[in-house]
Amino acid sequence: MKHLKHIAILLIILTTSIVGSQVQFQTRVSKKTLGLNERLRVDFSMDKDGDNFKPPSFDGFNVVGGPNQSVSNSWINGKRSFEKTFSYFLAPTRMGSLIIGSASIEIDKQTYKTNTIAITVTKEIQKPKDPNSAIASDNIHLVAEVSNVNPYLNEAITVVYKLYVARNTGVDNWRETDDPEYDDFWSQNINPKGLKIEKGKYKGEDYQYVVLRRTVLYPQKTGKLTIEPLKLDVTATIPTQRRDIFGQRLMSKVNVPVVAGKRNINVKPLPELGKPSDFSGAVGDFKFNLSTSKSELNANESMQAKVTVSGNGNLKLLTLPKLTLPNSLEVYEPEHNENVRTNLNGMQGEISDNYTIVPQYKGKYSIPTISFSYFDLKTETYKRISSNQTIINVLEGPVYGASDNNLITEGTEKQPVTLNNNQFAFIKTKPNFSSKNEQSFFNSKAFWASLLSPLLAIPLAIVFRRKRDQRAGDLVGNRLRKADRLAKKYLGVAKKSLGQKEAFYVALEKALHNYLKAKLNIETSDLSKDKIKVLLLDRQVNEGTVEDFESILENCEMARYTPITTVTMQQDYDKAASTINLIDKQIR
Repeated sequence: MKHLKHIAILLIILTTSIVGSQVQFQTRVSKKTLGLNERLRVDFSMDKDGDNFKPPSFDGFNVVGGPNQSVSNSWINGKRSFEKTFSYFLAPTRMGSLIIGSASIEIDKQTYKTNTIAITVTKEIQKPKDPNSAIASDNIHLVAEVSNVNPYLNEAITVVYKLYVARNTGVDNWRETDDPEYDDFWSQNINPKGLKIEKGKYKGEDYQYVVLRRTVLYPQKTGKLTIEPLKLDVTATIPTQRRDIFGQRLMSKVNVPVVAGKRNINVKPLPELGKPSDFSGAVGDFKFNLSTSKSELNANESMQAKVTVSGNGNLKLLTLPKLTLPNSLEVYEPEHNENVRTNLNGMQGEISDNYTIVPQYKGKYSIPTISFSYFDLKTETYKRISSNQTIINVLEGPVYGASDNNLITEGTEKQPVTLNNNQFAFIKTKPNFSSKNEQSFFNSKAFWASLLSPLLAIPLAIVFRRKRDQRAGDLVGNRLRKADRLAKKYLGVAKKSLGQKEAFYVALEKALHNYLKAKLNIETSDLSKDKIKVLLLDRQVNEGTVEDFESILENCEMARYTPITTVTMQQDYDKAASTINLIDKQIR
């Protein structure tokens, strides 16, 4: 009986220690039913400290406060009591049944999760007004000031958000709870550098105010448009009716929601009277210019032609006119550049298209005038600016239409006329007769050839099959042959693309990469410059050949961003073909 008693006591002690060692990690809420205009406090508490605390997503709520962390550690009758709590204050965003998800934490390398709690959110309830909140609401106001409520389409307007605070009220902090999205507007926020307190009047009374945000808007639609309100949750400090022992008023902190009301904007359409046919939507005050980097050059040399629009207006929203040139001038796709800054007056700066032009033949070429039209807000009329005619003088190079088989026709446009060598059919001097007596097929040369050819083909077929099996088993050789085929394939595509910079250098780079990938048996992820150099040198490739290979790859990268002539592309192609040939001979 004594043994049974001792065993029972031991089991009780073990059970108590196991229960005592379990971690308590749970969720507590201040209420499970609340109105849409109320706040909810959520506490995540644990009885043992841990790491990597992760709160739930709080779907359906806005976090208006927290996380606040508190720790309670006490000893009572020699027994330690510990509790650590993470607290959040939530504001519901919709009615219905919402779920507070599980939080997680790691304690002693084990992850623990809290229970989920269902919260019921009802419609807004009438609460007795806190006198302090009422005082703060009367002393704090958020105002949205709009520079122009009747703008034209694509005319810049400015919205300035000011927070007015009465002199006997202080503001400790604020947080945006609802950010306007500015539908049907192009928008850009201009955040002030630091908050400057200024004096002003609100409804005839003296206030202090700070500018919280400035936003520049360009309406993209005509008619009545709405600017959605900005909502803030402000922590204010107000004096109470109580006083301290020195007679000074005691201050109280309250959270006050403030809203800048909706603003309606009536956007006017641009007038149809006098609208140019090529009008692209430019509104403002602009200057237009067409400039060239050279007026004289030789054939196959490059020059730049720059089309620029500068001034004040919707620069990022307009389209530049296209440059049209004679067919004998090779023109590449323009490079678009923007140097635009946005301030309270709207967009200012310039945008440009930079064309690279390569003449092919000797002569003088005219760049036709191009024009740009815009709507001037000052005069409320359409204006047009035209460029001057520019002459390009190509001093040296082949003459257009001067080859032996071409003639130049008279007129304003010179077109080559190609002569056909078979314009006249001459009389045949030698007959081409055939005999009417047909030879018998039996015992003819064709008969014996068709009879013996299958017998002769048998040893050839045996040799061919052995060679095919031997080749199929040569895995390394197959990879090398595949690399050669890929290199020739992409080099062939590059050769066909000579003159087309982008397509040529993309095909050339693919040829080099695929060749190395199969030749060195490496993956695409290993194709870095340093890796390629080390692999080629390890395979005893000449250092000069390796440098040539690296220079071709660098040309492929740089050529996409710099003007390249056809002559340079041909040189890169020849250099790539010779370098691949040298690597084939040197690699071991």
